[in-house]
Amino acid sequence: MQFRRRAHTFSHPPVKKRISFEGQPSTQHRQPPLRRQQSVNPELLQSSPVVVSRTRSVSESESTFSLPSSFSAPTFLKSIYQGSLGSLSSLADSGSLKSNGEGRKRTLSGCSSDSVSGGLPPTPRRVSWRQKIFLRVASPMIKPSASMQHTDGSDGRELLPLSPRGLDSSLDPLGLLLPKAGDPLSGERPKKTGADYRALWKTAIHQQILLLRMEKENQRLEASRDELHIRKMKLNYQEVGQCSKEAQALWERKLTAPGRTTVPQDKEEMYRALCQGVPKSRRGEVWLLLSHQHRLRHRLPQRQQAPDTHYHNLLKQLTAQQHSILVDLGRTFPTHQYFSAQLGAGQLSLYNLLKAYSLLDTEVGYCQGISFVAGVLLLHMSEEQAFDMLKFLMYDLGIRQQYRPDMVSLQVQMYQLSRLLHDYHRELYNHLEEHEICPSLYAAPWFLTLFASQFPLNFVSRIFDFVFVQGTGVIFKVALCLLSSHEGEIVECDSFESIVDYLKTTLPALTQTQMEQTIAKVMEMDISKQLHAYEVEYHVLQDELLESGPLSDDSERLDKLEKTNVQLKKQNMDLLEKLQAARQKIQTLETSVENFLSRESKMKHMIRSLEQERAAYQKTIERMRSCLPPDALTDVEMTQIKTGPNGKAKTAAKKP
Repeated sequence: MQFRRRAHTFSHPPVKKRISFEGQPSTQHRQPPLRRQQSVNPELLQSSPVVVSRTRSVSESESTFSLPSSFSAPTFLKSIYQGSLGSLSSLADSGSLKSNGEGRKRTLSGCSSDSVSGGLPPTPRRVSWRQKIFLRVASPMIKPSASMQHTDGSDGRELLPLSPRGLDSSLDPLGLLLPKAGDPLSGERPKKTGADYRALWKTAIHQQILLLRMEKENQRLEASRDELHIRKMKLNYQEVGQCSKEAQALWERKLTAPGRTTVPQDKEEMYRALCQGVPKSRRGEVWLLLSHQHRLRHRLPQRQQAPDTHYHNLLKQLTAQQHSILVDLGRTFPTHQYFSAQLGAGQLSLYNLLKAYSLLDTEVGYCQGISFVAGVLLLHMSEEQAFDMLKFLMYDLGIRQQYRPDMVSLQVQMYQLSRLLHDYHRELYNHLEEHEICPSLYAAPWFLTLFASQFPLNFVSRIFDFVFVQGTGVIFKVALCLLSSHEGEIVECDSFESIVDYLKTTLPALTQTQMEQTIAKVMEMDISKQLHAYEVEYHVLQDELLESGPLSDDSERLDKLEKTNVQLKKQNMDLLEKLQAARQKIQTLETSVENFLSRESKMKHMIRSLEQERAAYQKTIERMRSCLPPDALTDVEMTQIKTGPNGKAKTAAKKP
């Protein structure tokens, strides 16, 4: 039976000559058309014993190749299967097609169920990148699968992607459409019903859902891994004093106790647990617990409480302190890995926290010392928790008073520290007074940053533990312990510069033993009564100074001072007039100097131009002399000798 060449193919244009399939019996009925999918090797077509029925229409525009009715797989499943596995060169069998005497061999479109089941030598399997991803997710293996190693003896089922339930043939949607190895080459398979296809789609959808869930789980694990890395970076410091297992178990019970944020707990018990140590991994949670307990015992009046504005609402607003905050970001913990990266995660979190507080507390706004306090909080908790703890420190513990523009609270604290040194360390106090070193010169950063700007982070974190329980009184105890433990070294310094340098650089460089000893002294010290008495004393002295008026004996003295002040003002006005005249004269002289300089530069430029012109003339004269004959040169020289010096000048002037 003769057929026309196919009207449209990928490799040959349509021709009007007929082609024939040699040795292929024709059938009397037409099979349903099937689109061309892949090509088959001609040698395999000749060796395959499978008989395939083909019909060909006389029209050039119609061209179909048919497969046996036993192959009942839908076209979209065939395209999915073949597109994922690559070229199945051993899936069809036919005779050779000759194209117009050119000797070319073409292959037939379609695939036979008999060729997949066996009878042909196996070909190397090509796995797409999507299948590789699927195999890594769905069937984790220690070694590559046999199908990916291109082993011999693979059947049609080895070509399918493996899955965790691959052994169950009922759950393999594509395996149901392919014949198993050893099936007879002849015979028709029953067609699939709608229920079968719905089951296949349901299985495929379930597998896709499984892949999506696994991908989400993988993303969650990746985010958790990053969070653990950041947390490890934050808490990269050695704890001051080892926290015992009993203390860890005690804090674990307190942190998991029901009603811990609503029921007050024993304050003394909390303080004893704090003295035993705090695990740094739970330090942020401990601070939250201590703040809740403090708020349960001490309720602030409504007018003294912090404004109730949500953190995220504050972040949406703009602050007038933005420039100051951005400038200080790089100065806050510049050596710490979390804050050292410019505009990294640490600096961005710190910026958000400082911006939110500057908008919350418009009276204080932003002060440089607040950034260090906020940085310590961020190292132990999230942004929102750190914002809540910053409000607790500022409002509930009253630290915001020392950041107010008048800084009256800071002056009171400096007076209290001076009185403590005067009463308990008189020799050190006299030595500092002798060199005119007041506490504000070295202790102001200690109070404004809670020691965070100069001292090691592990020491600062331990101080914060006690601040959440005892308030700012802990700062006085730590400062007094530090000064007393270094009293001998400070007294040995005999100059203002050496004392200040020791207090600012040498004293903060504490060893682990010195930190532990200082914390032990702080836990044993109690100076709350003295601090209260010194504060009252400061306010009494201030009131006396304001209430005391000028004495009567000083009236004449005041008159003299007023007359002297008038005379000084008159002299000041005279000096101002002379100063203005001198400034005008200076401006005139400066203008003259500028004119002279400009003229000098012009003269220099003219001199350079004349020198260049002179050099050019000399070169021209030399070239002209080289062009003259020797006799002419001799006559010229004789003429110059006879005319004399004046003649030389005239001759030289005429030569150019």
